[in-house]
Amino acid sequence: MTKSYLTDLIYKVNGTAIEVHKTLGPGLLESVYHKCMVHELILRKINFNTELLIPVNYKGLNLVVDLRCDLLVENALIVEFKSVDTVLPIHIAQLMTYMKLLKLPIGLMINFNCSHIFKEGQKTYVNELYEELY
Repeated sequence: MTKSYLTDLIYKVNGTAIEVHKTLGPGLLESVYHKCMVHELILRKINFNTELLIPVNYKGLNLVVDLRCDLLVENALIVEFKSVDTVLPIHIAQLMTYMKLLKLPIGLMINFNCSHIFKEGQKTYVNELYEELY
């Protein structure tokens, strides 16, 4: 996995989100955008898992919890969807925690409740693992 590979992957996922948003516009439930994103990713032949259960290990104990990320794309990029007026710090903390638990360097937050996905509806987050990539 390289920074260049991840940049290209984010570009592809953002393009998919732009297509969904262009077709539907803002104002729908997150679940609607999620289903449309899944459909578009399949059409574009991009590998992903949806509603992936995230394992939590606490001091050697594997906890049975219901943490799910919206998408894990190419086993490299976590994508979380929102359809809210404002992405809150708790939403970002959720994404960052998923990245930590899955030991992945990068995540993408897409908020469909906006005028333009590319300008205001998406943001990429990285953690310390990202700095180790070339």
